[in-house]
Amino acid sequence: MAWHIEGTYFENCNCDMICPCTTSGMTASADNDRCLVVLAFHVDTGDVNGVDVGGLTVCVVADTPAVMSDGGWKVGVLMDSAASAGQAEALGAVFGGQLGGPMQGLGPLIGEMVGMDSLDVAYSDDGRRHQVRIGKVVDMTVEDFLSPLDATERGVRVSGVGFPADTLAAGRSVASRGDVFGMTWDYTGKNSFSAPFAWSA
Repeated sequence: MAWHIEGTYFENCNCDMICPCTTSGMTASADNDRCLVVLAFHVDTGDVNGVDVGGLTVCVVADTPAVMSDGGWKVGVLMDSAASAGQAEALGAVFGGQLGGPMQGLGPLIGEMVGMDSLDVAYSDDGRRHQVRIGKVVDMTVEDFLSPLDATERGVRVSGVGFPADTLAAGRSVASRGDVFGMTWDYTGKNSFSAPFAWSA
């Protein structure tokens, strides 16, 4: 059966603004020896093989080489504890790439799945500031950047990206701390991206 999910995604990594990994299709080197990125996906509406997955949040944490396309990623997944067993299985298959779609393309780059956990999630989004708290292991708030020279007040956008959406809003983290799956970080003030996303397969 076909599946479709849509909502809002945002991320933070240890690169400076604007992350060269994302804007180069993972072919340019990160600003550091390793790239640690945290991607939060809030699903507003979605159906996966007949299972309604709307209103749930999934977070993907990855530790990668400086050039992401070199592979050997260490990846962990945090699932919203509000998900039923069926919803968690459905979303796990989407974000694990087993059902095709954008995440399937990342499969060959993953060298180790370091864990999956189900935790309470608090998510909020006002269109410019995006926040997620996941148990006691992730606390991330990012804000899209608005240039003081931009009379349109639409904010800075990067287009032609492709994943996880074609056009991303560039920004910085207001606060970003985490300790999960053996990865620990504090990337306050570092790069962020956000965008509406719509995936299907």
